[in-house]
Amino acid sequence: MHVVLVEPEIPANAGNVARLCVATGSTLHLVRPLGFFLSDPKLKRAGLDYWEHLDLVVHDCFDDFLETVHPQRLFFVETGGQHLYSDVSYTWDDYLVFGSETKGLALDLLEEFADQIITLPQRDVRSLNLSNTVSIVVYEAWRQLGFVNVK
Repeated sequence: MHVVLVEPEIPANAGNVARLCVATGSTLHLVRPLGFFLSDPKLKRAGLDYWEHLDLVVHDCFDDFLETVHPQRLFFVETGGQHLYSDVSYTWDDYLVFGSETKGLALDLLEEFADQIITLPQRDVRSLNLSNTVSIVVYEAWRQLGFVNVK
């Protein structure tokens, strides 16, 4: 499974997602521009001592990500989507794409991949915290896959 953070801004969120990726055996893709340096102490602290175990790929832009990876299935997680994240039948080769904390995903991406947008139900807030959202979706996908490789 692959987690893709497009233009993440907050180092602690990215660090939490990095730790989640190690815990679930997922690859983390960071798409620039990043709102922090990879050496940021807040990023490192949130990821604790798991960085050496993380499968991390950094891409210069979203087009670079697409050209480098050639993903077969992408799911864009965004508020207001028509399909619930829990209605998807996930595979290990899926790419779960999340936007930045303040801007979300670019409108042109959402238009181009409109049929691949999934969402989480929520009320009374504009959106959930990025790392919480990633956790919810990744654990649902992993649950569907039978928690393979759980130690």
